[in-house]
Amino acid sequence: MRKIIMSALMAASVIPAIAMPVSANAQSRELRHDRQDIRDQRQDVRDAQRHGDRRDVRDERRDLRDSKKEYRQDWRDYRKDHRNVYSRGNWNAPFRYRTWSTGVVLRPQYYASRYYINDPWRYRLDDRGRNFRWVRNYDDVMLVNVRNGRVVEVYRNFFW
Repeated sequence: MRKIIMSALMAASVIPAIAMPVSANAQSRELRHDRQDIRDQRQDVRDAQRHGDRRDVRDERRDLRDSKKEYRQDWRDYRKDHRNVYSRGNWNAPFRYRTWSTGVVLRPQYYASRYYINDPWRYRLDDRGRNFRWVRNYDDVMLVNVRNGRVVEVYRNFFW
């Protein structure tokens, strides 16, 4: 009896992974590919600045801008198809909502450990290193340098 229950539980956990739509994997691959394109384009801009003329730099910057635009569009499509992951839920902070912008230095109570997003890979957020944390502020998500409290990046209305 125990073996039957265990095998049923294992089958129940494997079937959703097998039945995952191909589009989700394709979108994830597309986002990874777009991020790699952006890295390559940035390198091309640096190379053009070192060794090229103005026209080369301008062309490479345009290519970088186009790559970023494509990445943003693919990101929007991904979020639209996976709305349940980004649902707001019943979340409120003990302080009043305020919009933050990049470069602002926060007080420690705004980026305390209880506001950390512990699983950023679930939301397809980049892991930036050990001194940076993704912090939730109502529907917004901020990347904060926890050593000095400086906001590095902000995604407004991240959660629906």
